[in-house]
Amino acid sequence: MSSLTSPHQKLTIGVLIFPGSTQWLDFAGPVDYLHSHSREFFELIGWGPPHIVERAPSIQWHFMSASGTLDPVRVTSGPPQVPTTTFETCPPIDYLLVPGPSPATQLSEEGTKFIQKRFPTLKGLFLVCTGAIVIAKTGILDGFKVNTNKVAARYMTEFLTMSKNVKWVVDRRFLVDGKVWSTGGVTAGIDLMAEFVRVNFDPELAQLVQSFTEYKPNPAQPDPFADITKDLKFD
Repeated sequence: MSSLTSPHQKLTIGVLIFPGSTQWLDFAGPVDYLHSHSREFFELIGWGPPHIVERAPSIQWHFMSASGTLDPVRVTSGPPQVPTTTFETCPPIDYLLVPGPSPATQLSEEGTKFIQKRFPTLKGLFLVCTGAIVIAKTGILDGFKVNTNKVAARYMTEFLTMSKNVKWVVDRRFLVDGKVWSTGGVTAGIDLMAEFVRVNFDPELAQLVQSFTEYKPNPAQPDPFADITKDLKFD
């Protein structure tokens, strides 16, 4: 059992948002679901069984734009997202969440260096939807089994190219290989966080949040959308 089940645990999570084509749900869903397990959340709503709340970790978030600035980030819907840090000023983080922009997106040189520098010290990297395709271009996913959006994977193999040194596994909702946690399409990001909670957090805390959010997490398999990529080859 992870030490995150112990009282007074803290974790810091960075969120890298790409301006323009990133779907809001790609990061809003995972962020909100995971934060619903935090001590800060229960303090804010003023409710929760004390014996469960004391096992909730403290979670601190750091939001950054792929532009490298503090300018508000417009995504596909919702209000502009306001970064709290930059590649240059981001403090140490335990985890990094990368939602998916257009799969053809190229991370800047500054962003690429940030990812390459921080990856070795991360406890976990969360890749939602097409975020994996973009981050794979930095080389840090070479040798890992990685999932991604199925429609995007089909498009990339037919018209562009997927990173050849990554072991793409796209027949499931989410996949965990070491410290790389990756998903299929946008809604699977919530299931990925539910799996992270199941593995790392107190079981009573996990069940409490499932109950008041009225959400039953989907398993990695069977995936009702697996047929989209059943004949796909990444040679």
